[in-house]
Amino acid sequence: MSAAKTEFSESVEVEPSWQIELLYDGECPLCVREVNFLQKRDAGRGLVAFVDIADDRYNPEAHGGVDYETAMGRIHAVLPDGTTVNNVEVFRRIYEILGMGWIYAVTKLPVIGAIANWLYGIWADWRLRLTGRQDLATIMSDRTKRLECDVEGRCRSN
Repeated sequence: MSAAKTEFSESVEVEPSWQIELLYDGECPLCVREVNFLQKRDAGRGLVAFVDIADDRYNPEAHGGVDYETAMGRIHAVLPDGTTVNNVEVFRRIYEILGMGWIYAVTKLPVIGAIANWLYGIWADWRLRLTGRQDLATIMSDRTKRLECDVEGRCRSN
């Protein structure tokens, strides 16, 4: 009986309290606006864990293995079992969890879902430009330099 209890307590410790973990770009004003809306809808229930990939401490291994560059290209979320989802599926699942599933319900239809993902892909490709930011290659280069500087302590502020 004690072995069963140990197995149960171990699984309880590793089970997240959230139902979905949203990986978002905290430097994107439109993304932050959506996250603020979703946080209000979550109302402190902890159904959605919000993870800012722009934070220099972002660790892909702790978030479904989704690296920064991949997460910057398309929206991703991680489910409690470690499965990752992306594109419109992320919005559909989050809105369902928060009781607003009707907003994205039509995207469950194969043709509509395919069109929605195609449109989202266009948006994702243009997101950085539309929000007045540099291209992804420049953002990646700047981030890499900044992180190397912080880790190796090679850089000095003037």
